[in-house]
Amino acid sequence: MIQLQAPFTEDKIRALKTGDMVEITGVVFTGRDAVHKWIHDGNEPPVSLKDGIIYHCGPVVVKQEGKWVVTAAGPTTSIREEPYQAGIIEKYGLRAVIGKGGMGEKTRLACAKFGCVYLHAVGGAAQVLAEAIKEVETVYGLEQFGSPEAIWQLRVEKFPVVVTIDAHGRSLHKEIEASSSEKLAEIFSTIKK
Repeated sequence: MIQLQAPFTEDKIRALKTGDMVEITGVVFTGRDAVHKWIHDGNEPPVSLKDGIIYHCGPVVVKQEGKWVVTAAGPTTSIREEPYQAGIIEKYGLRAVIGKGGMGEKTRLACAKFGCVYLHAVGGAAQVLAEAIKEVETVYGLEQFGSPEAIWQLRVEKFPVVVTIDAHGRSLHKEIEASSSEKLAEIFSTIKK
């Protein structure tokens, strides 16, 4: 298990390889469809994303004793952010994106060119992932976007992920798709005989 601790520098990110299991400690910002489109449309993010991490997540957050507490924080399907993600990586110097299901070619190329990685969080483990969130530092855009779409600034400790797109152009998603296509072709060729 690789310990990835803030600051999230380009050197630390480029040292990661596909298949690496990682635990993140530091600040992570949530961001889903509404925020990605809003930034893509020319609005400046309310936080610095330089050397930052965006988590495709709409956390379940409640107020307890005057403080925000995350009770569930599962990943959102990332491919929905494909139209926006590469541009945000390039313009704002993002170092990592967390989500589930992988991302497309534009994001893979941006990761390689600008020193970013895609980190897969386990779907269906929202409550377990929430245990790694130690504090909600603040929230941006709560009234504008609503709770699931707001930008939640979370302090995490040993947040577990797997590198599935690295900063060298490798993508486990792409490799598995190619391997699956080959296997299917083999199966169909034997059926035709």
